[in-house]
Amino acid sequence: MEQIVIWATVAVYILALVLIGVSAGRRSKSISDFTVGGRNAGAWLSALSYGTAYFSAVMFIGYAGKTGLSFGLWGVLAGLGNAVFGSLLAWVVLARRTRDAAGRLKLKTMPEFFEKRYGSRNMRLFSAAVIFIFLVPYSASVYSGLASVADVLLGIDETVFLIIIAVLAILLVTFGGYLVQARADFAQGIVMMVGVVLLLVFVVRSDRVGGLAGLAEYARTQAGLPDMDASRWVSLLATVIMTSFGTWGLPQMVQKYFGIRDDKQAKRGIVISTAFALLIAGGGYFIGSLCHRYYTVGVDMPEADYIVPNMLKDSNLPDVLLGVIIVLLLSASVSTLCSVTLAAGGALSIDLIAVKKRDLPAKTTGRLTKLFCVLFVLLSYVVANTKTPILDMMSYSWGIISGSFLAPYVLALYCKKLTKRAAWAGIFTGFCIAIVPAACKLLSLCGVQNETVEVLLGQGPLFACIAMLASVAVCLLLSAVKRTKADEAAADFFYNGVVEREEM
Repeated sequence: MEQIVIWATVAVYILALVLIGVSAGRRSKSISDFTVGGRNAGAWLSALSYGTAYFSAVMFIGYAGKTGLSFGLWGVLAGLGNAVFGSLLAWVVLARRTRDAAGRLKLKTMPEFFEKRYGSRNMRLFSAAVIFIFLVPYSASVYSGLASVADVLLGIDETVFLIIIAVLAILLVTFGGYLVQARADFAQGIVMMVGVVLLLVFVVRSDRVGGLAGLAEYARTQAGLPDMDASRWVSLLATVIMTSFGTWGLPQMVQKYFGIRDDKQAKRGIVISTAFALLIAGGGYFIGSLCHRYYTVGVDMPEADYIVPNMLKDSNLPDVLLGVIIVLLLSASVSTLCSVTLAAGGALSIDLIAVKKRDLPAKTTGRLTKLFCVLFVLLSYVVANTKTPILDMMSYSWGIISGSFLAPYVLALYCKKLTKRAAWAGIFTGFCIAIVPAACKLLSLCGVQNETVEVLLGQGPLFACIAMLASVAVCLLLSAVKRTKADEAAADFFYNGVVEREEM
């Protein structure tokens, strides 16, 4: 009976997404509609689309379990950091200025942003290639998170479940791109909020936790609030910084600002996005932080990626609620997959192929985008089967992309003196630093057995933070170098220019 209720709940969810896809997909008529939704998204649509792209099974399953295992209740700081720095500060600093530039210059992708700001086609081509390649590990980490859900909560072969998710993501993207995705994200965002509230109530009241009295008792134990030495604080801080500021340089997040209707909607989005992140991230990390209340390290504690699914299973949740929780995890993951897939597919078709072949018809570009989206999903599935820990795959992806592009993107919104040379230097500095753990992982997969390699491949969050900071420093330092006339012309066009006609 339990499985029937769960699968019935999942079936209703999938049917609802298909209906949204068919309905909204009919309105997608141009490349602009497909990538930025015709630049007509309101505050709720934009904010929830941003939030659902931000939080997936990677956070609920991978990060929540890992931080709870390592830091106990201190892990909740990661969720608070995501809300304050990854949502509130990000929207305050980035949303309105990005929306203004994207609207005036009719920008559709992050690589196109770089070309318009720095007058460099090569920067657009390079960033498009990096985005497509290195978003694959992040997408794969989402699949890995769902694999543990399939194994523990559904008791089915993870391959079958992941194929279903992959097909669903492909359908949503190819139905109509941003238009379909944003409307699906809105519905999924509501499901996530309701699901997290119910989950918090039932988990705290469960026998394993023991209500508020049990929480107070847990907080007084070494497992609940462990003593933190300098190395543990550095590790936790690196996680907070990477998962919060790392979103500032990710194309699937940045491009959410492109579709906002106007300045008023951007201001309202600040509040909505922050409240959503506080509930979802704060709640998710809080649940993971209770893992020591359920299990004992060295006795029955599951592997990090399986902690939260087992906690949910052992909380004796009602069948309907368990179905809702599974839909919550599906909603978070499918929305993230769609956002990442659309950003990656668009980068390859719009910013690489179409730029190389200038006379490529818009319809052909649209078809190529959908084709590359399908290819991206298939590559993600293959990488997910390398059995790399979720935390590592996400940190490789976020570290390399944000380490490379956060500085030239964020500083471009405020610093008129930033030159093309400084931007290139920042990109390569961040890229070379952040790629170290990923390169060590490849060496390990190729059979290289070395203590240094084994240590470095697990330091993704730390290298990501160093890469972002170093890239910002290099960009600012080299901006003091004299600007060329080409730099001045590119900056003047970016800050004052207007493109009258939207490319169809």
